[in-house]
Amino acid sequence: MIVRNFLQWVRTAPAGERAEATAALARAYLYSDLSPDDLGAAEGAMLMLLDDPSPLVRRALADVLAASPDAPPAIVFALSADQPNIAAPVLALSPLFIDADLVDAVATGAPAVQAAIASRAALPRSVAAAIAEVGTAEACLTLVENDDADLAPLSSDRIVERFGHLAAIRESLLARDGLPAATRQILVAKLSVTLAGFVAGREWLDPDRASRIAREACEKATVAIAADTSTSELRPLIRHLRGSGQLTAGLILRALLSGNVVLFEEALAELADMPIARVSGLVHDRGNGGLRALFEKAGLPPSTYPAFKGAIEAMREGGLAAEPCDAARLKRRMIERVLTGCEEQDLGELEPLLTLLRRFATEAAREEARLFCDGLVAAPFDAAECSEAA
Repeated sequence: MIVRNFLQWVRTAPAGERAEATAALARAYLYSDLSPDDLGAAEGAMLMLLDDPSPLVRRALADVLAASPDAPPAIVFALSADQPNIAAPVLALSPLFIDADLVDAVATGAPAVQAAIASRAALPRSVAAAIAEVGTAEACLTLVENDDADLAPLSSDRIVERFGHLAAIRESLLARDGLPAATRQILVAKLSVTLAGFVAGREWLDPDRASRIAREACEKATVAIAADTSTSELRPLIRHLRGSGQLTAGLILRALLSGNVVLFEEALAELADMPIARVSGLVHDRGNGGLRALFEKAGLPPSTYPAFKGAIEAMREGGLAAEPCDAARLKRRMIERVLTGCEEQDLGELEPLLTLLRRFATEAAREEARLFCDGLVAAPFDAAECSEAA
């Protein structure tokens, strides 16, 4: 009787009132102790309301039924195919959809629909992969910010490939736990290219100089990433660097001069296609014959050998002992020793190497000065000492 009266009234009621009454009917269906006949009548009425010309009515249905496992499936599926603002709450919350339903909705849905699906709790890996592949930037950002989404490394890489130039996506990806080191490095490389293009476009720097500065900043960040990377993840990072043309002599030399011996040895092992134990033995062996052969097999430029040789000799003699234990920062004294040794040789092909070492020395000196000043500022203020100095 109640449902019949509702159907008679709803034909002439204003849209806003119809929406309120529809929400009340849907709540009664879910939570009231209705008889089987009344439940059937209420479901029939809601099915009829799917054809209501006002989106307010259909949105009222979606808001009430979206999260309930007891909602009528036919109504939920119909709402998911409605206008984006009506489909979104259903696709974001309803437990009635299987993975295939959600993947299909991602492939065919509007941006708002994709973003709604990306926000789902416990989002399955297959659905996350579909969003990473065809979703809009907004949907991918929502996915990355969804800590409950099962985001596979391949999906993360695909998002980086498509939208890594967007700052919001870069920051959200870097904030995720467990992001592979190779993916973090790709994000850094994307940022470097973006910044170089921006600076060159504003004509603040010559394009070549902007590219060089950005490249060196990327190499510095890469060494820092490697320093925080577990040994098991280091080789995939190195393979990525090699495949993308970033595993250069300059990067490897920076790693060694930063005291990151593990990255240095792993890079040589990858380039020379030799076991890491064998490479480590040659690096730490006092003789240099095997080191020279290893260097040549790795295919590094012959002109850079003096710098590598000098750095390794300094390392063997404890040249890193007096330096701060930070495998992400260039070691000033070590660089100065290598630079002095290279300057004593005939220049010839060493000029580019000397230029690089001087830039390293400048960077290390500035970083050391910054850390020293930070330490002074952070130290407790001693008024008595200050008065004595006055």
